[in-house]
Amino acid sequence: MNRLKIAAGNWKMNTTLNEAVQLAKDYKNGSRANNVISILGVPFPFMHAVLAELEGSDVHVAAQNCSEHDKGAFTGETSVSMIKSIGANYIIIGHSERREYFGESDALLAAKLTKCLEAGLTPIFCCGEPLQVRKAGTQVDYVKSQLKNALSHLSTPDLEKLIIAYEPIWAIGTGETATPQQAQDMHKALREYLEELFSIEIASHIPILYGGSVKPANAKELFACEDVDGGLVGGASLKADSFLAINNSF
Repeated sequence: MNRLKIAAGNWKMNTTLNEAVQLAKDYKNGSRANNVISILGVPFPFMHAVLAELEGSDVHVAAQNCSEHDKGAFTGETSVSMIKSIGANYIIIGHSERREYFGESDALLAAKLTKCLEAGLTPIFCCGEPLQVRKAGTQVDYVKSQLKNALSHLSTPDLEKLIIAYEPIWAIGTGETATPQQAQDMHKALREYLEELFSIEIASHIPILYGGSVKPANAKELFACEDVDGGLVGGASLKADSFLAINNSF
């Protein structure tokens, strides 16, 4: 099966309003592969302005998080209906920084996935192991547990909308990168586990992105791996020319 090819940027807590709009404009106007889906993970305050800048283009916008609640007295939170109402199509759910710094559990992420899918939005669900787990050699079981706990309740139609991003946490923002073989091995193991949990059709359909210090220098080799369908890109997505180079690395 020919799965979607995806270049997703995660700007994290970076840019000012003017910087965000200019970055989106520069990326929109750059030379991009037309068979690759481009997604920009934009800070909440700038999503509306970035969406306006991208109107009429084929570049999509993702929220970096969402609430598990629909509405109410949850000061500082953002619901999926708010995100949908401004025209965003995607939500990043369960990024390692959300898990680590904000204590987001698999059960909470399962609830967020449900809200995202009920709203007709596409979740980019993140999973991945910290350094101590990788050193212990138990990374496959660790990440399989994350998938099982967060995804088991989903229906086939829901799963068909899902994007998974594998993040080796030890390679995020450290300059370290999993070798292409390490990335392929984990992506293959996760795809096999999705087949075990659901079906070969679902496993073959779901795109799995690699998210650990993807750069123009390593993107082509990573994306050449059979089970790596693109990247969830952090720092390199904050410069239009480097993210464009990654987009053109398939």
